[in-house]
Amino acid sequence: MASMIASSKMIALRALIFLLLVLYGSCTRIVNFNASHITADPYWVAARATWYGAPTGAGPYDNGGACGFKNVNLPPFSAMTSCGNQPLFKDGKGCGSCYQIRCLNHPACSGNPETVAITDMNYYPVAKYHFDLSGTAFGALAKPGRNDELRHAGIIDIQFKRVPCIYPGQMVTFHIEHGSNPNYLAVLVEFEDGDGDVVQVDLMEANSGWWTPMRESWGSIWRLDTRRPLTAPFSLRITNESGQKLVAYQVIPANWAPNTYYRSNIQYQAFSSDDGLDIGSAAGLVISSAAGLDTKILGVIGLICLVLSRLHGTDVP
Repeated sequence: MASMIASSKMIALRALIFLLLVLYGSCTRIVNFNASHITADPYWVAARATWYGAPTGAGPYDNGGACGFKNVNLPPFSAMTSCGNQPLFKDGKGCGSCYQIRCLNHPACSGNPETVAITDMNYYPVAKYHFDLSGTAFGALAKPGRNDELRHAGIIDIQFKRVPCIYPGQMVTFHIEHGSNPNYLAVLVEFEDGDGDVVQVDLMEANSGWWTPMRESWGSIWRLDTRRPLTAPFSLRITNESGQKLVAYQVIPANWAPNTYYRSNIQYQAFSSDDGLDIGSAAGLVISSAAGLDTKILGVIGLICLVLSRLHGTDVP
């Protein structure tokens, strides 16, 4: 009897080891949002900051920017926005990325971190990494009552690190741009949790069964030009910088119209730990509106992948 129990335990142990190995084999590289894809330094990185627009504004006079986001003075951006030079803007693929920033070297600096989103392009960098902040975001770095004093400094030294984007209550949203028609479709993508950015968008026409890649038009706007009219409703598949894909099935209805927002029922999962890791992305999971997967199970898998990678000594990018 004892030998049978021991044998059963050994079988169970082998099964557990096999399961963990399978899970570990399917884990993608863990994304360290502190370092992101910018630098090997996993902590704060030196940069410089300026500001533009109104002292308490959102940057551009039209509350938009080179990413195509609209009304960034309103929630969820709430004017906490910034231009980024090329290492941050990334020809538009950095649009929507979120960063914590802080300043320490000016008497008016609070030293407290504030989170900003990249919504615009900075063409005149003053440093390797240059945040041209909205007046609101620049002032937010100051001690209470010293916002104007800090803004009068003009250029300040700051530190930054990549962090997951979190838009409470928001789902990924698509805006059909002005000028779109059955032969030309331009779509703005915004409010992605986690990475906050989009590096590819694909479109599926009604009942077609295949995906057609869209091209980046500018900023976070993606377009598709065709010789024949497109057949709606459209499904859209987005891919973020970590390679995670989301599918919004038939999110653009048959009676779609330009200058209209279409809110999906999908969102990236960002299970953030204290050290800045996006545990949800550790398992390289694909979440879609039709997946029907239990998020607790996904979280456990992500944690297993994280622990295994740490035990194995995997470098964090």
